[in-house]
Amino acid sequence: MQIEYRDGLLFTSIKIIFHGREKQVDNIVIDTGASHTLVSQDEVDDIGIRVSMEDEIITSYGIGGKEHAFVKKVDAIELGEYKIEDHSIDFTSFPYDNINGLLGLDILLTGKFNIDLNQLKLRSLR
Repeated sequence: MQIEYRDGLLFTSIKIIFHGREKQVDNIVIDTGASHTLVSQDEVDDIGIRVSMEDEIITSYGIGGKEHAFVKKVDAIELGEYKIEDHSIDFTSFPYDNINGLLGLDILLTGKFNIDLNQLKLRSLR
């Protein structure tokens, strides 16, 4: 799938399926330094992804400081032709206007993705 290089970052889109409802989330940064995928809760509220008492609350630490998120299992995540079913994603309020999440190593490694910087493409080797 085609990716975009802008503002010094690599961007893609993902589709999240939750309880049979789906949503494409754009402006996801491909972040090989992030251990987990993190998505803005505001982007998926309309398909019913909200924090609940059963959700695990986690704290992550990174360059931007400390972040709190809730973990929710989704039906599937799609990146182009690649689909991961029954996968847990971290959701949080995202403080950046032009970034709706981070595509982390949990998905990049599971899908055996190759980032082709010459052609700006993200390919799953599965």
